Amino acid sequence: MIGSLLIFGKKEKGEGILISSLAFAAGVMICVSLTDLIPESFHALSTYLNLFPLLCTVLIGINLGILLSSKIEKKVAKQEKSSSLYKIGIISMLAIILHNIPEGIATYISCENDFHLGLQLTLAIALHNIPEGISISVPIYYATKSKRKAFLYTMISGLSEVAGAIIAFLFLKNIMNDFFMGFLYSMIAGIMLSISIKELLPTSFSYYNYKNTILSFLFGICFMLASHILL
Repeated sequence: MIGSLLIFGKKEKGEGILISSLAFAAGVMICVSLTDLIPESFHALSTYLNLFPLLCTVLIGINLGILLSSKIEKKVAKQEKSSSLYKIGIISMLAIILHNIPEGIATYISCENDFHLGLQLTLAIALHNIPEGISISVPIYYATKSKRKAFLYTMISGLSEVAGAIIAFLFLKNIMNDFFMGFLYSMIAGIMLSISIKELLPTSFSYYNYKNTILSFLFGICFMLASHILL
């Protein structure tokens, strides 16, 4: 929910906040996909597969994620009065929900096995979730002018992390395997890459403030790289 605080920025600076937020979120999502989700997918699947089938499986997952993102985009676009920014916010929310559920599962299982490791993972995920909140709340707020909707959709995304922990506690802690998680991570990476390249960056560039877009994009990448190093 901390990422939602940007919607309280001054209205005269609204366009600048929007441009920066979209590009920053794109940098975060691309960095998370390339440095976290895809390597984690390779690591999880390597227990079951040799190099070539492993590579094919990861690529299939990424492409399925891209196709799923495109399908969601078309469904949202059909809604009456759905603007480009609203579509970005909704697709980002759905992608982050899919991302957060396995994170909640991983956090619960880690805490159960090693509390110190689980606490480190919790802090890292909490830090990552701030820009994810930005990527949902800012476009939805500027599309609808409703702070309530922006908060609500961001809160739903955040609660999906808790849902993942509850699912792990009730059903999955003894049956979840690395193959399922690895394939899921590759799909989520495909969704996030698709959102960033097809929606977030083009929309940010459409305001013709290229310097702001590029610097915010690079800052998003650096922010996530720094969080990986520090945590």
